[in-house]
Amino acid sequence: MTEKKLAGKVAVITGASRGLGKAMALALGGAGAQLALVSRNLDQLNETAKAVRSAGGAAETFQADVSNELQVAQLQKDVTERLGKIQILINNAGINIRKSVTDFTLAEWNQVMDTNLTGAFLLCRAFVPQMKGQAYGRILNLTSIMSHVAIAGRTAYAASKTGLLGFTRALALELAPEKITVNGISPGPFATELNAPILQNPELNAQFLSKIPLGRWGQVEEVGQLALYLCSDEAGFITGTDILLDGGWTAQ
Repeated sequence: MTEKKLAGKVAVITGASRGLGKAMALALGGAGAQLALVSRNLDQLNETAKAVRSAGGAAETFQADVSNELQVAQLQKDVTERLGKIQILINNAGINIRKSVTDFTLAEWNQVMDTNLTGAFLLCRAFVPQMKGQAYGRILNLTSIMSHVAIAGRTAYAASKTGLLGFTRALALELAPEKITVNGISPGPFATELNAPILQNPELNAQFLSKIPLGRWGQVEEVGQLALYLCSDEAGFITGTDILLDGGWTAQ
């Protein structure tokens, strides 16, 4: 039986309908956290909540677009009304558009920035006030190896994730007096829906695997367990940093 390290804690997880968000929801829910699961896709979100409950956890679902200021404000009100003050915030919602910078429209650029970077700002601005004064708090921002290195065709994504890393560091210093830690998790190549264009292309898949020293794609459960550790009391002295889960990609 999983030790209930997060019993009594309320956690908001964005982008929780699938992939890494779902894995983190299962990990934190299994450790006793009461979850507020957020996504635009309510059907998939309900499937995540069902999986959490089947494993003995507690989860509520909230449909919202994290890039929409009004929807985030309403989300904060709804979560607080139904679950009370939160202690954990995981900014995981993200999108990636792969194309040459000269082919990007401004609307596409803004879509990536608004979801990946501005969304994290809006969530923090909405929930941080109620996280203060509790002498405990955890904020995790899902950055990326693209916060540290780059690949052609990822200009918007790399820019948004690099910006999110800077945001993480600055916010960690701002909230340290409140005993709220703020950290980044930088996943490398993980077998998620976001990477389906690569996974489904044998040539691209082989290219990616050749760049991973451990020779495999990451499994979503590995991110879930790291998130659980960073939210635990044992990680209370870790803040303002970014942890790479990339199979050795950026060590080369």
